[in-house]
Amino acid sequence: MTAQDTYFDTLETRDPAEREAQRLQALAQQVAHAADNAPFYTALLADVDPRAIEDYAAFAALPVTRKSELKEHQAAQPPFGGLAAVTPGAMARIFVSPGPIYDPEGDRVDYWRLGRAMHAAGFRRGELVHNAFSYHFTPAASMAEGGARAIGCAVIPAGVGQTELQVEAIAGLRPHGYVGTPSFLKIILEKGDELGADLSSLTKALVSAEPYPPSLRSFFAERGIAGVQCYATADLGLIAYESPGQEGLIVDEGVYVEIVRPGTGEPVPEGEVGEVVVTNLCPEYPLLRFATGDLSAVLPGTSPCGRSNRRIKGWMGRADQTTKVRGMFVHPSQVAAVLARHPELGRGRLVVDRADDRDSMTLHAELKGAAPDGLADAVAESLRDVCKLRGEVDLVAEGSLANDGKVIDDIRTFE
Repeated sequence: MTAQDTYFDTLETRDPAEREAQRLQALAQQVAHAADNAPFYTALLADVDPRAIEDYAAFAALPVTRKSELKEHQAAQPPFGGLAAVTPGAMARIFVSPGPIYDPEGDRVDYWRLGRAMHAAGFRRGELVHNAFSYHFTPAASMAEGGARAIGCAVIPAGVGQTELQVEAIAGLRPHGYVGTPSFLKIILEKGDELGADLSSLTKALVSAEPYPPSLRSFFAERGIAGVQCYATADLGLIAYESPGQEGLIVDEGVYVEIVRPGTGEPVPEGEVGEVVVTNLCPEYPLLRFATGDLSAVLPGTSPCGRSNRRIKGWMGRADQTTKVRGMFVHPSQVAAVLARHPELGRGRLVVDRADDRDSMTLHAELKGAAPDGLADAVAESLRDVCKLRGEVDLVAEGSLANDGKVIDDIRTFE
């Protein structure tokens, strides 16, 4: 098998130093493009000189745009909140995600960049793809269809539901591969067993949009289906994808991924769990430091498959851990603000509990060294000042808190 057969393009196997230099230049250009053409970023970056973005530390100083705030931005400045750099009429499609949030699709081939993930999953030109993502309002099916067409595959636009018809179509048309959720593929295969249908033409699958546990991976493998996963969102398209190496998810070449401490824009060390923040290189919808609300961590090294970009562990939960204590909302950003007031502290976790029908909260904070006298009281005062609520403070040894990205742990039970 040639390198051309193995890899989608030469970008995947670039020397990492070359990639870093080219990507930093592209990021600075994207900042300038967004500031010049997207009204939201024109205002947000009014004091930013793109020419001053000479390293990743300077880029990390830019403000974060949060997915959780998109609905508010779009309501204030419809339809895209001022984040788009072209008019709605210049788009190919506009999707409606729950919220509602309006997601634009630009008018070019493989806008969402799923072709790279499908190629890594083994799809090749001339094959037939059974696309079981939803075609109704949301962009998942369009993402997959665009990727398939970029490779040169024909598509069965199956969508979701009508399981018996799905089985009939696969048995009759003999597609080579499946794209959709892993749980629905399992349903289709089990229905095929029930109906005595031959679905053996399926030998590969690219799955997404929900967890992909080892049990499902094994279930497909036993039926001769090599199933890998990808991580994509309706705002950004492809973020990361799995290769046959199956060691983490490789970051897509069209985005820059940071892992930051939840509630902040501060990058965390390699291996530490934090919030996934993504910047795309999309000219139509330039999202800069876009906080997805998802948790993940960077894996050390590179994939054994030869692709040289960074890898992440995949989806590890949600970073938006906002909760309500004694009638007041408490946000991860507030916990981060408390910790930032005290340079003696590292990571922290606010545990919210309930006893005798009364809420309580305790901030467990890691010490970077010895604790000066009065530090716990000072941190408790900061907690009260920032959150407007009283809480206890427990100073713990560095590295003793779980590395799971959790900043607020609400363990209350209401019976």
